[in-house]
Amino acid sequence: MSKSKKTDTKSDASQGIETELMHVGRNPSEYYGFVNPPLYRGSTVLYPSVEKLKAKNQKYTYGRRGSPTVRSLEESVSRLEGGDHTVSTSSGLSACATTLLAFTSAGGHILVTDSVYQPVRILCERTLKRFGVEVTYYDPHVGAGITDLIQDNTQLVYTETPGSQTFEMQDLPAIASAAHAHNRSIVVVADNTWGTPLFYNPLKLGADAVIHAGTKYFGGHSDVNLGTVTTTSAHAEQLRLIHGDLGQNPGPEDAQLCLRGLRTLALRMERHWRSGLEVADWLAERPEVARVLHPARADDPGHAIWKRDFSGATGLFSVVLKPCSDAAVAAMMDGLELFGMGASWGGYESLALPFDPASYRSATRWTADGPAIRFFIGLENVDDLKADLDAGFARLRDVG
Repeated sequence: MSKSKKTDTKSDASQGIETELMHVGRNPSEYYGFVNPPLYRGSTVLYPSVEKLKAKNQKYTYGRRGSPTVRSLEESVSRLEGGDHTVSTSSGLSACATTLLAFTSAGGHILVTDSVYQPVRILCERTLKRFGVEVTYYDPHVGAGITDLIQDNTQLVYTETPGSQTFEMQDLPAIASAAHAHNRSIVVVADNTWGTPLFYNPLKLGADAVIHAGTKYFGGHSDVNLGTVTTTSAHAEQLRLIHGDLGQNPGPEDAQLCLRGLRTLALRMERHWRSGLEVADWLAERPEVARVLHPARADDPGHAIWKRDFSGATGLFSVVLKPCSDAAVAAMMDGLELFGMGASWGGYESLALPFDPASYRSATRWTADGPAIRFFIGLENVDDLKADLDAGFARLRDVG
């Protein structure tokens, strides 16, 4: 792993993030010396007096408004991201929706990267437009050229680096600088699920809000559904209000599992990074592979941005195969023993998923000649994963 990034001024600047991960969100002296925060389940929170009830000024007022378990997670993510306020939700997509609804209004306009996570595009098309929000999709490579797309009513710019499935790198500092120069009230949003706070810090690069699907790397074991949104003090109240109005709240067990996952995040990310890059390099040498989409590889078009803005990589990337039939891809995929075929990622297990984004791009065109597969490299032995893929490629060749 590269040299650890330090956390913001709220934490001890002499400590690496690996140390922060061990201690954020917990205070054993408050729970009788037990090292982990206790699990709080519940809806009703009692008030000690009519005066307190009327004032509603106690720390916890109702289960939906948070609990010590949920708050521990939110405070941890705020500290790791260097933000001032974090809210948690029931899924990564609900975190995306909460963010979009917090910072847009009828008659407004937003800019969304064309490589955005597809469910966010569906949300924009099916919900935001119905509420009177205009959506423009932009080339993820636009950089400072985003200036030409900003309108007088632009309220938000949505980034995702690297892009979902196709892994385009976005120049977040250039985008944020251009957006804020046009209108400081434009909210620049960054989905940081791929990079995590270990390897990428969007708030330091100009973003105003950072989204995570805690379902993935935070949980780390494919047994959690949770999302978080972290923002600066300038936008905290607006985010807090919509979060409360929507009744967003994760389950306490999921919050606790994410807290547990944070303790091993650095160890897991080190393994995902190294194993993922090794498998990506191996795939690049395969005769069946046309190209590998992985920003940490020197031949990737976005490598310079990755090297400048990131301090590490993760286990998720894609490949484009040379032209072959759908039946050949199915033969390869259906026989894999160590790679599951599923839509999520970030757990301990490796995954492989065929995809074709051509039908849900509008600002750019997907022009690959062959089929594409997204890989997530888990924590298995890399040689075993290569052997599984090697057998898969043999099946692919047999069908043709």
